[in-house]
Amino acid sequence: MYKIGVMTSGGDAPGMNAAIRSVVRKGISDGYEIVGIQRGYAGLLSGNQFLNLKIGSVADIIHRGGTVLLTARAPEMLEGENQDRAAELLKGKGIGKLIIIGGEGSFRGAITLQERGIDVIGVPGTIDNDIPGTDKTIGFDTAVNTILDAINRLRDTATSHERIFLLEVMGRHNGFLALAAGLAGGAESILIPEVGYDIEEVCKRLMHGIKRNKAHSIILVAEGAGDVYKIKEEVSKQINSEIRVTVLGHVQRGGTPSAVDRILGSRMGAMAVDLLHKGNSGLFTASRGEDIVALPLEQCFKGVKSFPEKLYQLALVLSK
Repeated sequence: MYKIGVMTSGGDAPGMNAAIRSVVRKGISDGYEIVGIQRGYAGLLSGNQFLNLKIGSVADIIHRGGTVLLTARAPEMLEGENQDRAAELLKGKGIGKLIIIGGEGSFRGAITLQERGIDVIGVPGTIDNDIPGTDKTIGFDTAVNTILDAINRLRDTATSHERIFLLEVMGRHNGFLALAAGLAGGAESILIPEVGYDIEEVCKRLMHGIKRNKAHSIILVAEGAGDVYKIKEEVSKQINSEIRVTVLGHVQRGGTPSAVDRILGSRMGAMAVDLLHKGNSGLFTASRGEDIVALPLEQCFKGVKSFPEKLYQLALVLSK
């Protein structure tokens, strides 16, 4: 079968379009027909969300956030009968090879298709950067810079009004976004799920800044670290200062992808095609330093990504 399917699944991430563009143009260059599947697994199961993609189909998308193939959650893909149906639909369209751009849940679906005779390669696209084995995932760098821009803007008003701001960012199960943005933005405290925090210690750090005439403070809170409004109440009991809460929300997912994410998406998309062309399956592309390597999909589900403890300790030292 000389058709390669490509789809995006789960949450969108800036840089996915760069990966789609790379898959289409590298695949066509290697002699394949490329079929885009809209709306992820949900679109696949519908049976009518298939698009034949040409070189011109992916013109002027590398700078766009989100995904031109659209994406959706598909809990029905957890059911064996729907996994069977998805594989049969692909085979019926002449698609024996599939590239799936997404996160851990998307990769679990990929494994079920491999078990049913489809050659699959995963490309990690998620702003959470929580996939074990890869240093960076597509979208993480852009999301960090979006948060950093918010920190810079909040500092202006925080300084003008001499206020404390609590900024909640995404990170239900990990604090990679909060840590990277907090270190880059000079946050006074970074509250993340991986490290327990003591409100007394947070307030002590705030008081230390106040005593040295610091006009403002920024506390970054990953959503999985606790209710940001309850944290505000606890801090308010000990600090006599105006405190404001900003919840950044889904704005972190959107926006023009950074150069880092465009290059990462382009490299990973091209490598995914190469892997399929060489007869590989059941792998995902991963960044390791300056290299892009291939790892087994199963590695994504063995434990959790290690927390960068040294970066966290550095952030603590530099924020004093």
